[in-house]
Amino acid sequence: MAVSVTGSFTTTPAYTGYFIPTLWSGKLNVKFYATTLFGEIANTAYEGDIKSMGDKVIINNIPTITINTYVVGQTLSYEVPAPSIVELVIDKAKYFGVNVSDVLEYQSQPNLMDMFTSDAAKQMAISIDRDVLLGTFDQCHASNKGATAGVISGAYDLGTDAAPLVLTASNVLQLFTAMASVLDEQNVPETDRWLAITPYVRQLLMSSSLAQAYVTGDASSILRNGKIGTIDRFSLYVSNLLPSADTDEDFAGDAEGGTQKRTAIMAGHKSAITFASQIAKVESLQNPNDFGTLVRGLNIYGYEVIKPEALVLALYSTDGSATT
Repeated sequence: MAVSVTGSFTTTPAYTGYFIPTLWSGKLNVKFYATTLFGEIANTAYEGDIKSMGDKVIINNIPTITINTYVVGQTLSYEVPAPSIVELVIDKAKYFGVNVSDVLEYQSQPNLMDMFTSDAAKQMAISIDRDVLLGTFDQCHASNKGATAGVISGAYDLGTDAAPLVLTASNVLQLFTAMASVLDEQNVPETDRWLAITPYVRQLLMSSSLAQAYVTGDASSILRNGKIGTIDRFSLYVSNLLPSADTDEDFAGDAEGGTQKRTAIMAGHKSAITFASQIAKVESLQNPNDFGTLVRGLNIYGYEVIKPEALVLALYSTDGSATT
């Protein structure tokens, strides 16, 4: 088997001991969730059910029970509730591989071990976050996106591929409250709601009336304390990894889609997306092509939108030629 190695990291003096894969695995898992966006906005209720890549978890959504009007003396009718089935398939994987001169050094000096596990977890989180966001951002209920969002009213314009919104400091809060209202019309619980925006949208928000303390109810302006916190029941998160599309491209980069540059804003409830991840294996082996030890790790994962009614999508323009 050919092994490709780039760069090197030499440690001296050499130490004796044993490489402990489970220790590395545990550190990676903890640091991964501390970094990833989906550790905050998605639920991981089914993570304990996965063992290896290719596993499938069957999720039963609670059925809606019909409520009937009762008339004295009538014959009662009974229904057989049939839960809908959603499959969470663990069919994706990412890995890392590093070459070290003496892996025992990392076992003996926690600061070096932390350095490598922290960076591996951070890079893994960035890669998986980008994949999950792109795979889920438009999987919301049909009434939770577009120019006529709102399952009851159809009154909210959240932007489309052809006509993304133009956001300003004066209307960005209006968009957030509209997205909250879309969830309200779907009877989504008010707790555990989240909103993911880009740094550009955050800058607009910081320039809006929210920057005044009396709007948030805080003791001081967010321009002073730097915290946004909760906005209309949303816990706010800022990410550079939200899907975007260039002119004449879709969000996957193909030559199709809208005619303007556009970027997604996602909001929802923590029940909307389920995400499962596991550090499946961390191991060491001798480099067959050179002196040194190879350390590699495999992370398997899967994700699924299991409550599309609890997910909302808005599209805003990053192209000055867009229309309002």
